Amino acid sequence: QVQLVESGGGPVQAGGSLRLSCAASGRTFSNYVMAWFRQATGKEREFVAAITKSGSSTYYSESVKGRFTISRDNAKNTVYLQMNSLKPEDTAVYYCAAGWLSAISTTSYDYWGQGTQVIVSS
Repeated sequence: QVQLVESGGGPVQAGGSLRLSCAASGRTFSNYVMAWFRQATGKEREFVAAITKSGSSTYYSESVKGRFTISRDNAKNTVYLQMNSLKPEDTAVYYCAAGWLSAISTTSYDYWGQGTQVIVSS
């Protein structure tokens, strides 16, 4: 089992920045691909970004590419999502997830956090 706890969400004005963190406990963190997903009210959960086990490769959705950066610190068992140039359409609950493959599908991830709310006002 892997337990994931997100933090760092909150309200922010358009154009601003937030840094989300996801702390992992349980099994060896560096064994897992880590990802961020988000879910806006009334919409399906969507892929945001993923990072490989070593952190050597990252993947982004087109909607956040160039604005968001995913990173991880395996010594601290933590994955981060730096979000810059935020837009109102980035408003959502953000979830971190752990899995075995760098995939965009939710079904590829076995463990999920409880989510942290991000609200971007115009």
